[in-house]
Amino acid sequence: MYLTVNQAQTYCYTGGKPLDASKPTVVFIHGVLNDHSVWILQSRYLANHGFNVLAVDLPGHCRSAGDAPATVEEAADFVGALLKAAGVQTVVLVGHSWGSLIALEAAARLGQRISHLVLVGTAFPMKVSPLLLKSSVDAPEQAIKLVNVFSRSTLAPAPSALGPGTWVYGASMALGRRVLASNAAVNVFYRGFKACDSYTNGDLAVTQLACPVLFVLGSLDQMTPPKSAQTLISAARDGGKTVQVVSLPVGHNQMTEAPGELLEAITQFLRA
Repeated sequence: MYLTVNQAQTYCYTGGKPLDASKPTVVFIHGVLNDHSVWILQSRYLANHGFNVLAVDLPGHCRSAGDAPATVEEAADFVGALLKAAGVQTVVLVGHSWGSLIALEAAARLGQRISHLVLVGTAFPMKVSPLLLKSSVDAPEQAIKLVNVFSRSTLAPAPSALGPGTWVYGASMALGRRVLASNAAVNVFYRGFKACDSYTNGDLAVTQLACPVLFVLGSLDQMTPPKSAQTLISAARDGGKTVQVVSLPVGHNQMTEAPGELLEAITQFLRA
């Protein structure tokens, strides 16, 4: 499904179902060098179990036109414009990694319009090493390999959201290359990581939330280690927010390493 957002064509995967105003809506936001496809199991399930789904390709990524966001704040503004274009008032936001920071900032800005917030593989601050930032420009292929190795608890996982027999590491490498090649104007690899590294508003944003929040963390995550989310978790709890924390025995890519467990955590949270 395509929506016109900020005068640009924006692709949203809907799980094969049309938008239905009578149903609640879940917006999925991907991380750096990802697209809507990383949410394939979770988005398809919810689309077939009572929800509208908008799994977005961020601007300048893959099927979406427009300028790729240079900051978390720019991307959060895009989320607000997306909701207007879709004609939906209240939504659930689910974000992974960079997408979790975007979801957090958007939820803080949109207030009561966000019914639930799910932060997957999050951290604050989400600092990126200078070497990795440099490599994303100078040696992107090597940087993509490095990110994929450190994003996974194993390079030979059990059958995942992508189906039995899928080489998850190889599939993620291919996706990263495809996302990077989809934008000839800017390096979305560097731009996304720089946005993560530069974001400073997380500690304030979490105090401005008007909804319950679920943190889904990978106990073996080397990209955003669980301890890196504790600042946000503590601030949310100290601010009287309803907070749930789920730890999965995987790395940074919970969507493919533990697809069923992640889906169960999200659905239980939404039911509660």
